[in-house]
Amino acid sequence: MPQRLWNTHAARRLARTLTAGLLLCSASLSFAQQLGTFDEEFDDEEKPWQEIAVQLPPNPVQENLAEFYVGPTTLSKSYVDLKSLTIGSDNVVRYTMVTKSDGGATNIIYAGIRCETYEVKWYAFGHADGKWSRSRQDKWTRIKDAGANRQDAALYKGYLCQSGMLAGNQKAIYERLRDNRMLDMARESSR
Repeated sequence: MPQRLWNTHAARRLARTLTAGLLLCSASLSFAQQLGTFDEEFDDEEKPWQEIAVQLPPNPVQENLAEFYVGPTTLSKSYVDLKSLTIGSDNVVRYTMVTKSDGGATNIIYAGIRCETYEVKWYAFGHADGKWSRSRQDKWTRIKDAGANRQDAALYKGYLCQSGMLAGNQKAIYERLRDNRMLDMARESSR
């Protein structure tokens, strides 16, 4: 009788050990599969940047224009139409810019800035009748920071971008432009 009891007890212990082993193997396999997914989600290879499709905004209206500072040598006044300001899933800040000269000329441009690459793209030009003409130079170009026509550089450095990245979310950029409050350049240059 004791031998039979011993065999039953050993069989139960063996069954529990095998069950625990199977559970441990199953958990390890599940963890390994999740780890593979984790590695794929954080792959070191950068995915190529893809620009989103762009839709032209309505023509700007005077009450939505926020003046921004371009520089001491600029004779014209430049504005961003706050209603047109967007940040796309491609991290491009898009906006309508209105520039008015002392002589009465007005230029309207729908453009985008990529903070990561210090580039601008002019999508379209606005006309007095409220229509848009697509730009013939529909490509990304390096921002020019010279002379009186440095509006893109002023937006990039003063309001939209910091250290090659967006300077906040859309709300923060909107408020900065609305209040004509430039980024703290002293803090930026000390980094």
